[in-house]
Formats: sequence, C-alpha cells, structure tokens
Amino acid sequence: MIYEREAGILLPVFSLYGKDGIGGFGEPSHKFIEFLRGAGVKYWQILPLNPTGEGDSPYQSFSAFALNPYFLDLELLVSMNLLLKRELKEYRKKVKGREVQYHKIYTHLFPLLKKALEKLDRDDEKLQNFIKTEDYWLTDYSLFMAIKEDLDMKPLWQWPHELFIREEKAIKKKERELSDTIMFYKKLQYLLHISYKSLKDKSEREGLKIMGDMPIYVSRDSCDFWASRDLFQADARGMPERVAGCPPDGFCPQGQRWGNPLYNWKVHEDRGYSWWLKRLFRYEKLYHGIRLDHFRGLASFYTIPKEDEDATKGRWEKGPGIKFLNRIKEEFPDFLIIAENLGHLTDDVDVLLEESGFPGMAVIQFAFDGRKDNPYLPRNYRENLVAYTGTHDNETIKSFVEGLDKAYIDRIKEELSIHKRSRLPYGLVKEVLKSRAGLSIIPLQDFLLLGNEGRINVPGSSFGNWKYRIKKKNLSRRNMRKIRNMLKEAHRLS
Repeated sequence: MIYEREAGILLPVFSLYGKDGIGGFGEPSHKFIEFLRGAGVKYWQILPLNPTGEGDSPYQSFSAFALNPYFLDLELLVSMNLLLKRELKEYRKKVKGREVQYHKIYTHLFPLLKKALEKLDRDDEKLQNFIKTEDYWLTDYSLFMAIKEDLDMKPLWQWPHELFIREEKAIKKKERELSDTIMFYKKLQYLLHISYKSLKDKSEREGLKIMGDMPIYVSRDSCDFWASRDLFQADARGMPERVAGCPPDGFCPQGQRWGNPLYNWKVHEDRGYSWWLKRLFRYEKLYHGIRLDHFRGLASFYTIPKEDEDATKGRWEKGPGIKFLNRIKEEFPDFLIIAENLGHLTDDVDVLLEESGFPGMAVIQFAFDGRKDNPYLPRNYRENLVAYTGTHDNETIKSFVEGLDKAYIDRIKEELSIHKRSRLPYGLVKEVLKSRAGLSIIPLQDFLLLGNEGRINVPGSSFGNWKYRIKKKNLSRRNMRKIRNMLKEAHRLS
C-alpha cells in the first residue's frame, strides 16, 4: 500500500537523449537520475525493458525476461576494449536521428556487436557465473534468438514444424550448429546486465526508485510461448486457440485484437504459478516496484477466436483471481505492485483490487464526464492510489486540453476553479499533485508542456509509435527548479 506523499516522472528509457539512436543505460540515463533527484522526484517510471518485437512495441517482446540489446551502454564496450572509439563513432553517424529509428539501429548495431563480442572470452569467470545464475530463462532465450536469426528473423509461426514444436532431435542439431550464435546472445545479456546494474546502483545511491512495467501477456512470437507452450491455450498443433484483446467500446467500435496467446490458468495453478514467480523474481532484481499491466485480465479476460480480424465476437473468461495474487504477495511481500485497473472495468475487477490491497491507478484525463462520483476526479482519490495526468497511451496534457470542446472545458474550469483555458494544462498537473493520492506520477512531457510531438503511443495504431526522444536541453536546471517548486507546493518533495 502507498501512504507517503511522493512523486514520480514517467519517461521510457528509449525516450532519453543520446548519440546511439535510442535512449539506453549509458551516461544520459545516469544524468537523468541526477535531474530527477535534483527535482525532488522519488520514482522514475519506465516501460518494459524487454527486447522489442512486432511493431517495435515493448509490449510485444521476444522475451519476458531478457533485456533489450538496443539499451546497451556502448561506451562500456569501449572501456572493456571490445569496441574501438573509431568504430563507435562510425556507428553513431549511421543511426543519428531525432526519433528512434528501429530498423536502422537493428541493421547497424548487431554487426557491430557480433564483431565486438567475439573478443569477450567465453570462459570468463564472471560471464560463466552469470550464465549459471540466469539459466532459468537465458538458455531458452539464447537458443530461441539464435534459431530466429538463422531463419532470417521469421516469426515463430513460420518456423519449420520440428523447430516450432521443439522436436528433440531437431533442437539438439541446432544447438550444435548455432553454438557460437547462442553464446553471442548469452554474452550480450551479460553485458546488458552489467550496464543496467550500473544504472540501478546509481539510482539507489541517489535515493531514486525505478518503477518497471510487467505486461500481463507475452507475444505470440516469443521465447516464452515457444518454450512453455503447455502454459497457454494452444491446440494440438501448438497454435493459440483464442487470442487476447478487449471488447468494442465508444472509442473503438471494432474492439482491439492484440493477438497474444492466452494463459491456461488451470495449468499455472497446478504448478503453483511457478512461471510467474520466476518472472517476478527476475523483476524484483531489476526494479524497485512494477506496474502490473491489464490488471482486469486477472479478474476476467476477453478472448477472441484466432481467425477473427476484430474483437466483435469475443467472450469473457474467468481469470485466476485472488488465489494467484495471494501467491504473489506471499512470495514478494515487500515488492511494490501497482495495478493498472484502467479500461473496460466491471464489478469483479473492483472487488479483486480491494482484496489484493494493491494501489490502483487514476488518470485525470478521464475525470470530467459530468459525474460527481467519477473515480478519476481528484476529489474522489484515496491515499492508496497512483494518480496520473496521462500514461504512455494518452495524449500529452497540453494536446488533451487543446482538443476539448467548450462544454468539456467548462466542466473542467468549474471543477478546478480555473478561468483561463491557457492555464488548464498546468492546472491539471497541479491538481494531480495536490490530490490525496499517495503517489502522483507525471509524464515528463506534461511537466514540459509539450504537445503531441511528445506522445509515446496511440492505442490501436501499429505504426509510428515508441519513437519519441527528449532533447538534452529539456533537462535544464531551470526545468529542474520548476518541477521541484511544483512538488514543494504540493508537499511531495523527496
């Protein structure tokens, strides 16, 4: 539960400035931690750090356990004499850009890494200790990626059948043929571990907590689905029987078809939820807490026939409920878990949240529909809650206000006693900060009053997302002081 008045800033790692074409675990992230602490912020909320897959989305990852190779601190390779300064400089010229250009990074980064990591002795004692400690996920992941690379990165469902179903003879053959590539992916995760540990250690020295993000579902093109098929709803051929999504609503008449495999919760229960416990064990080492994505899917989840192109013919199925959450709390009693209880909510979700004791979320952009009992209205917040101006799926607060009609604006003005429209964006930020919620988290773009050039994701859109990056000048001392003053005024200074 959350009771202290604290504040956080939401910014994905990939959105940091830097010379490597994408934000990562290097110097800019260390500088960002210093900026946050100078501003009096206690939490840095990020998005999943896993390798991005379909649509470059961090929520469609090749692995629920591995770290994203794009985030590797390349200066670390220079310091280890694995990479020449000249080689790094040439790479940076090729990936230079205002936004993240994933294809360009992939094209140029992996040949660079292959050459560099050949110099890392596979018998290095620290490397071997890492491989042994992380074997519970690393072995399957490295094999999966090696096979995927050998097949020109084809998605899992286009693999030869004997590899798709993990036929023992075929797998043993690939382990022999691809041993060097398998070791490359193990070395890469080892260096990512060193790189990220340095960042986390920095956060702890500064008194900052990193809030991670755990997607509830895994990708259909993932090591998780490939290596643990029996944990999912799959047919005799190993293909998903039904897929995940959400039902039609006023914003999306066709609903959303995400396409993720669905869990066989009976099998998970019979095994004591061991896969989930391993996953949380991994996350507890990486983060100081997590946002549990799509919490409502643990009460009941929406399922869609795999052949359907939209979500109009879906149905609800019962989720694992409080038995599952109690198992998590038993194993990780001190790990902060925030329940993402947004979207299509029903009574069973509210009951489950209350039973769990986890703090839920409230987004002020959903507050002003005219209902006095709207749970997203700041005056209805409670202490055990995390309040936001918006998440990675929302418009920035500035663009949100600019897009509202007069009637909506008038409701906000009346509620907040603000008379000038130009003052509404910061008025909404301050309202979230001064609310009763134990923790308030504001996207950095909202503190900076950026428009939708700073938007991270448009739900339902497959292209153009996950690209936004801040500029170095955004982290000025002037902006630091401005944020600090706002937190001080709201009694949230850490």
